[in-house]
Amino acid sequence: MLKGKTLSNYADLIIEKGVNLQKDQGLTIACPTQKSEFAHALTRSAYAHGAKIVRVRWNDEIIDRLAYDHAKTDALTEVPKWIVDERNYLVENNFCYIAISAEDPTIFNGVPAEKLASVSKARSKALKKFSDTVMANGIRWCVVSAPTLAWAKQVFPGADQPEEELSTAIEKAMRLDSENPVKEWNIHVETLNRRARYMTAKNFEKLVFTSSNGTSLSVGLANDHVWLCAEETAKDGVNFIANLPTEEIFTAPHKDKVDGKVYSAMPLIYNGQRIDEFWLEFKNGKVVDFGAKLGYEALKHLLKTDKGTKSIGEVALIGKNSPIAKSGVLFYNTLFDENASCHLALGKAYPTTLKDGDKLTKKELLEKGANDSIEHVDFMIGTLDMNIVGVEKDGTKTNLFIDGDWVI
Repeated sequence: MLKGKTLSNYADLIIEKGVNLQKDQGLTIACPTQKSEFAHALTRSAYAHGAKIVRVRWNDEIIDRLAYDHAKTDALTEVPKWIVDERNYLVENNFCYIAISAEDPTIFNGVPAEKLASVSKARSKALKKFSDTVMANGIRWCVVSAPTLAWAKQVFPGADQPEEELSTAIEKAMRLDSENPVKEWNIHVETLNRRARYMTAKNFEKLVFTSSNGTSLSVGLANDHVWLCAEETAKDGVNFIANLPTEEIFTAPHKDKVDGKVYSAMPLIYNGQRIDEFWLEFKNGKVVDFGAKLGYEALKHLLKTDKGTKSIGEVALIGKNSPIAKSGVLFYNTLFDENASCHLALGKAYPTTLKDGDKLTKKELLEKGANDSIEHVDFMIGTLDMNIVGVEKDGTKTNLFIDGDWVI
């Protein structure tokens, strides 16, 4: 369990570098009930940094599981107006938003995939205005995590003290084991920024991914795409980091220019269900075939969510020597696992990954190739032997990754 100085440093890092809370600004924290001490630490730090007000929205996955077991789908898919209004209030009043991701990867085992998909789709539709604003950096937001016993038992099933093991893994991933975590993150962010600037300047037309597991995929990039990294700028002009930890640089693929076959490199936890050893085949940007050794039904329902979930909205590059990748820990949590492996995302593109994208209309974004959807689901594809080649408009090729890591 994170505690003492480590916990307070973690909270300060999230408040200062994550949402970059400003004086007299409001903050909302979405927190699992079992992590109240983390919410307390974040709240203390927020007020120390001049917060106007801090509000906590509690969630309990056991209550959620009981609802799936006993409530009818009609009731579960009904999203009350007050939930929608609460999210929109954050936008209208320029609140910062912290979401704590610490789910039990097996919590929804046995729940019909169709029921889970119906609820997820209903909530995504109801909250689309809020999620669109978040993805366009209309507010400053940050997704973080903290260890829970149920989650830790999945990650370290044979450990005598699994929660302590997970705490240690998170400390290392977050650079909390350094004397000055904020300073370490400033150095790290600048390294990512340099790579993002290089990739934007090269303006590749497409990236070609190959690996020995069968992946052979061409990913065309959206017109006027830009590469971003951990640190972004919100519409109010203040910098923030949306995911902690983060090791990636990312941009928008062209929704109609993805072709070939890609195999997963790690499990995907989606709606509390595990999807593993799966593959997707693309033609002209759309998934035309797929398979999975585990979680086929969950994957099928994800792809059926809407038109946009058959295409990808993000391509992200992470070398195999990132701290999370080198740890060898499979977290069963996308926030961490996506930072150990190159990944793609089915669904919506971030408007900010296009030049002046936050000023473009939905139609203009689509015309440039940015995908739209009510979903955005990352899945990991980077293997230890993955090669990535950048191809320019004149056909010039540049090796970007050889055997799973950067060569630029």
